[in-house]
Amino acid sequence: MKRILIACSIFMAFSCHKTATTTSPITLSNITDTIPENGGTVALTFTSNAVWTIDTSSLGWLHLSQASGNSGSTTINLSAAGNTTGTSRSQLLTINFTNDQSRRVTVIQLPPIFPSYNTSPIAADPSGMSSTAAQLVADMKLGWNLGNSLEAPGGETGWGNPVITQALIDLVKSSGFNAIRIPCAWNGHANQSTGAIDTAWLSRVKQVVQYCVNDGMYILLNDHVNDGWLDCTATGAKLDTIKAKQRAYWEQIATEMRDFDEHLMFASANEPNATDLPSSTLLENYHQIFINAVRSTGGKNAYRTLVIQAPSTSVNLADYFIGVPGMPVDPIPNKLVLEVHWYSPPNFAILSADASWGNEWCFWGANYHSQDMPARNATANTEESFIDSTWSYMKSRFVKNNIPVLIGEMGVPRHNATLTGNPADSILSLNSRSHFFRYVTQSARNNGIPLFLWDAYYDLIDRQNNVIYDQQALDSLRAGAGL
Repeated sequence: MKRILIACSIFMAFSCHKTATTTSPITLSNITDTIPENGGTVALTFTSNAVWTIDTSSLGWLHLSQASGNSGSTTINLSAAGNTTGTSRSQLLTINFTNDQSRRVTVIQLPPIFPSYNTSPIAADPSGMSSTAAQLVADMKLGWNLGNSLEAPGGETGWGNPVITQALIDLVKSSGFNAIRIPCAWNGHANQSTGAIDTAWLSRVKQVVQYCVNDGMYILLNDHVNDGWLDCTATGAKLDTIKAKQRAYWEQIATEMRDFDEHLMFASANEPNATDLPSSTLLENYHQIFINAVRSTGGKNAYRTLVIQAPSTSVNLADYFIGVPGMPVDPIPNKLVLEVHWYSPPNFAILSADASWGNEWCFWGANYHSQDMPARNATANTEESFIDSTWSYMKSRFVKNNIPVLIGEMGVPRHNATLTGNPADSILSLNSRSHFFRYVTQSARNNGIPLFLWDAYYDLIDRQNNVIYDQQALDSLRAGAGL
């Protein structure tokens, strides 16, 4: 697996002050913060052991309460009038210290596109929210995706699944899962002129979350972006609108779900189309807007664990959030989780027929190769050792550095169509698929990483009849999770 290693230069958000080392006693990092669209003031607070100055010769729309000061504790008020330019604007401040250090503060102000939906913020409420993100992830033994329902265009039955019921969630719980990921669409249920989400849709999603809470499940509620609105390659006015939507949607979602305890987690996106440094940097900005919006609503949201997605939710691209641009910053410590997805090797885990980019593999695992159909066997460098090295790498790179990781999706199709007329190989392929489920789940868990199975129609649960459809797969997942 190709892994991208990037030099570390983490930009930290304004509201989090990272204590410097003893050789650099300045409690301020390079940061980015936002002034409200309609105007306002934010406070920049830091301490230092040196005299400092800010060059104000190029300031225009941004005003500072002071541009120089002595050592000790300092608070600078950064203020601006409403942004009437029709586009976003930014200002870079460089704070120079007489100990030969400097810090960069980037101040951004978006244009007023949508009204604020943080209309009823309340005081922070820590009750029922005491666990760290790492503790919650450790408690997730096995996860399941409520796929192709709440993210379906037109509503939860749009892709052929029945209406979600408490009985379905009860079955998921009794089958051994203690965590549910809820892929959810919001953009298609929102007024595009105002950013307001349909209140009936908010209520229905809240009801489904309550079904899961009733069974003591951990819940991961995301924005699944099935219509691709969260574009990490956007520029200009389109980019400003996306940022405004990200804030508006999460202000409304967070406010509606605010009273649920730590069993409910929010996830910023699904599989955002970030593949390089510019798009990954934009994704980090989207995640920062998400964090700020949720935290601003107060209550239990002030302490809720939040999940952010690696670029393209890819293990291969996750290192962008170790180096540049780095992780977004949360003012509440130890409450962020990194999400990746796992459909690798894709010839086995995605394809159910040959494609232009590769042939379908029906057999995976060193002891599950077909002698009659060698072209359908996975290659050795994509099998067990590849899985182990992947999750060992994620543990050493992220988990051990206090960035918990979860696998939000994993799945494998049945390769029945390709194997029609070959009953022995069909059985071997199903056994191979079950081995993959067990092995990936176990290897990830051995490295402190829980897994959520992608389940859409009859992959595991027959939702029409509310029964387990594939007991073999379930048994393999449970074995991998140690259940």
